[in-house]
Amino acid sequence: MSQAKVLVLHGPNLNLLGTREPEIYGHETLDDINNLLYEKAAFNGWEVKALQSNHEGALIDAIHAARLDGTAAIIINPAAFTHTSVAILDALNAFDGKVIEVHLSNVHKRESFRHHSYVSLRADGVIAGLGSQGYLAALDALIKAADA
Repeated sequence: MSQAKVLVLHGPNLNLLGTREPEIYGHETLDDINNLLYEKAAFNGWEVKALQSNHEGALIDAIHAARLDGTAAIIINPAAFTHTSVAILDALNAFDGKVIEVHLSNVHKRESFRHHSYVSLRADGVIAGLGSQGYLAALDALIKAADA
């Protein structure tokens, strides 16, 4: 699958990466993470489009658009919407490509409300607790699966 397109969605408050609770989320900014993804994708002949929004509807609109624009996969860190958004789950259920859910922190070591994910009901894979490396692992998994 050459020049496959991957949509990377970052949920609410991830625009604050690097300054918000760095002991949990690390010191890298969202731009740092996106640039790593752009470089890895380009090196492998893929295309990444990244979007961060604090608004559930904007993330849903991006998922709907991905159904029609040739996007092969979605990497999503739904952040707080992980635990609340049936609407994002429904949008992902309408998407035919691969979906990998990513979390910077290990949500299972945190508050109990973070242990449930609606998105996991659709995700083909879930990566948590690896910091920004989780995004790269997700992209790597998609690339390797396409080459298989």
